[in-house]
Order: sequence, then C-alpha cells, then structure tokens
Amino acid sequence: QVQLVESGGGLVQAGGSLRLSCAASGITLSSYAMSWFRQAPGKEREYVAAISWGGTNTHYRDSVNGRFTITKDNAKNTVYLQMNSLKPEDTAVYYCAADMDSWGSESVALYDYWGQGTQVTVSS
Repeated sequence: QVQLVESGGGLVQAGGSLRLSCAASGITLSSYAMSWFRQAPGKEREYVAAISWGGTNTHYRDSVNGRFTITKDNAKNTVYLQMNSLKPEDTAVYYCAADMDSWGSESVALYDYWGQGTQVTVSS
C-alpha cells in the first residue's frame, strides 16, 4: 500500500518559517518526481514546487520563488519543503504528490499518488 504522509505544518507569524516533510512508503521516491501543491479555502489546488527524480532539477511558482526550497532525500524516501518569509497568502493545506513519468507538471490529474495534506496557517 502506497502512502505519502505530510508533516510539519502549523501556525506561524508572517515572516516566519516552516519545514514540511513528506515521507513515502510503498514506493521508492528515486523512481518518482515529486511536487508540492496547496489549496486555500474556496480555491483550486495549485502547484507550488517540483523536484526531479534524482533531485538535481527544481522549479517553483513565481510567488514562492526565492522563499521556498524543495529538496529530496532518496535514501530517507522523503521530500521536504522549506518555507521562509511566510506570508498570510501562503495559508493553505499543503499536499505532496508523486509522478513517475514527468516532473514539474501543474496538472493535478497527472500525478500518481497524493498525501493527505498538512495545514499551514500564517497570521499577519
């Protein structure tokens, strides 16, 4: 059974930092490109960042570029999202997703597996 389990969310003041983790079981993350998405109340799920299979390539949506960093530890079968200089507009449920065939896709339909999400709330 495949599981992606996110952790590390919470409540933080604007300007603060959080580090999200996504631990995988049942799959080997070296065979998957990974992405983070987020979904705010009343909004569609949106792409945040992606990392390639080996971790050498990364990509970010414009609004988080320079503030967020995605990394991947294939030995630990875990992907991370370091979030710095957080803003209230970053408030959302954050999801990790695994894609075997491509990386950096912004289409939720293309992903093979999803985690259950972790809440991030940034207060002003």
